[in-house]
Amino acid sequence: MRPTLSTASLLAATCLLPIAAVAQVKPTTPPAPSDEIVVTARKLDAARDAILPSLGASDYSFDRATIDSQPGGQDRGISQLLQQAPGVSQDSDDEIHVRNEHGNVQYRLNGVIIPESIAGFGQTIDTRIAKSVNLLTGTLPAQYGYRTAGVVNIATQSGAFDLAGNVDLYGGSNGRVEPSFTLQNSTGGLNYFVSGSYLRDDLGIENPTRSRSAIHDRTEQYRGFVYLSQILSDTSRISAFGGTAIGKFQIPNNPGQVGAYQLNRQTTFDSSLLDQNQREVTHYGVVSYQYSGDALNVLVAPFVRYSRTSFLPDPAGGDIIFNGFSDQSRLSSLVYGVQADASYKLSEAHTLRGGVFFQNERTRSNVTSRVLPTDSEGNQTSDTAFPITVAGSKTGQLYGVYLQDEWSLTPELTLNVGARFDAVDAYTSENQLSPRINLVYTPTTGTTFHAGYARNFTPPPQELIGTTTVAQFNGTTKQPEVPFSSAVKSEREHYFDAGVLQTVLPGLTVGLDGYYKIKKDLLDEGQFGESLVLSPFNYEKGYAWGIELTTTYRRGALSLYGNATRGQEKGKNIVSSQFFFAPAELAYIQNHYIYTDHSQNWSASGGGSYAFGDGIGKLTPSADFIYGDGLRAGDPAGIVPNGGKLPSYVQVNFGVSQSIDALKGLSIRFDVTNAFDHSYAIRDGSGVGVGAPQYGARRAFFGGVRASF
Repeated sequence: MRPTLSTASLLAATCLLPIAAVAQVKPTTPPAPSDEIVVTARKLDAARDAILPSLGASDYSFDRATIDSQPGGQDRGISQLLQQAPGVSQDSDDEIHVRNEHGNVQYRLNGVIIPESIAGFGQTIDTRIAKSVNLLTGTLPAQYGYRTAGVVNIATQSGAFDLAGNVDLYGGSNGRVEPSFTLQNSTGGLNYFVSGSYLRDDLGIENPTRSRSAIHDRTEQYRGFVYLSQILSDTSRISAFGGTAIGKFQIPNNPGQVGAYQLNRQTTFDSSLLDQNQREVTHYGVVSYQYSGDALNVLVAPFVRYSRTSFLPDPAGGDIIFNGFSDQSRLSSLVYGVQADASYKLSEAHTLRGGVFFQNERTRSNVTSRVLPTDSEGNQTSDTAFPITVAGSKTGQLYGVYLQDEWSLTPELTLNVGARFDAVDAYTSENQLSPRINLVYTPTTGTTFHAGYARNFTPPPQELIGTTTVAQFNGTTKQPEVPFSSAVKSEREHYFDAGVLQTVLPGLTVGLDGYYKIKKDLLDEGQFGESLVLSPFNYEKGYAWGIELTTTYRRGALSLYGNATRGQEKGKNIVSSQFFFAPAELAYIQNHYIYTDHSQNWSASGGGSYAFGDGIGKLTPSADFIYGDGLRAGDPAGIVPNGGKLPSYVQVNFGVSQSIDALKGLSIRFDVTNAFDHSYAIRDGSGVGVGAPQYGARRAFFGGVRASF
């Protein structure tokens, strides 16, 4: 039996008393660290941030107070949080698009790159571990390479040298139950932070129908994170952190589908009874050494990441009746490498920064397809399915080096100029020298202009490249219409960006930013098989442009913000992975620019909160929204790929949190998502590289209780 809202509410009530008891426990506090250790830790944090500045880029920040005050608070996913930033739009399966790009987002923890996992539904990083989240976009300085549409830098909670923590239970509609905890402490110069969470939800992936409840859509997810840091001296420390994310997902069913093939004399199957499942596992770890002297700052960080995705088709073969084949797949990736960054202050006017990056990745894929035989015309000749297994592996490397100079021309004018060289040796062997230049002008304390140019080099994600040939499927129901494929290439880009940030009134800041991109071998991704793992391909040419408006107002207990973006991305002539497409699509796109499937004309977000009271008894109501003009869809006339557009939508969320006076350390919260119950399509199943239809979640109610100490 599926748990209902009342079940989750009962569980919350059952757990309330022990959680309240936790709030009354007076933990034994170890001796406080010396003031000297605390000062050293803060100095090293500041020095680490100074090694990798965002000079000339657009920087949008969520501090811890902002995260906690939004609807959902720390129980909101990272992608939902980022949708409140300018230029970010939502897609299905927890995907986001930054400035209308597909993927191409880099995630960093404490400045260190976390290699991307095999794409899926689960989020590797829990929002609750974040002290702050910054999204960098625009013409990035030379230290940022590979994934450059946006850089999400998460500064983790780190111990802070005080014993503290919380136990949290959150849940509600769709049978959602999410217990979690955090703990931080220190002893001498060692401090640590630990976090863990479990999520169970009957709406694990977006519903393929407009109905309120999805069929066969349960998920269970486990996440853990550990951070350790030891101060070695007043100029150095060593840190280690790592995490794990494990997710089990049922693939939701779309009832009423009509079979197209015959399997074992059966031509019909109830599509609401399909039983497809996916499991995702990601583990990562980083060890870093930091030195901070008077002029020299150094950060060296070896890292490792393992990721695996397994897909199991319907055991009864129902997917063969609908699709003509079924895929059982297992994809894995093991990455290790090292990142080293340094800064050196040559003089009052010049600060040099440089670094190196190396990554080795070993990917393996094993896909067993059950297919039906066909004749030369593509007609089915037997109702007995047989297996074809395609297995492969690849070891590839990424190399990078950069050097740049931050030159203070005057107290108001700063020029940041540099270059990076990157090379990839995997399914493709390519390299590029990429100059970067940014100019920042601050004529007054309330006005900042920036303008820049960046040459970017984006290798294809090795972990997503599976089969490179399909000849073994000739004469079967999985034979593609296009029998050839060229290798996926690295994207090369010229990026221009300029903007202004102006303090209009005390507390009120307004920003305007514009950008234009010229692309060669534009990278895109699509879902072309049963497994909900994306596959990359290239357009020969592409371009993108956009204008972003952002506003923030903070005055006392009131916080307001709003963002609006106008933009688009187009590509022409698909030049890799051609066997994924229909001949008519390839023929049209060869001679015409088309919208990429994730291009959206308009997007907007906004929200606010107000804190009544202070400390114990604090009441904070909040609200936010996202607006989407609609992603691309198939042309109703059937002529232009991605020639249609989905309807626009608005989703509004409300939340309120309350500290309880009588129980010090105890707080409760209540949230309503999609408060006006707007039913909207994120995807309708049409368009280039688009899989099943997916709809936004309907109105839902959630509540939580947290005991802090």
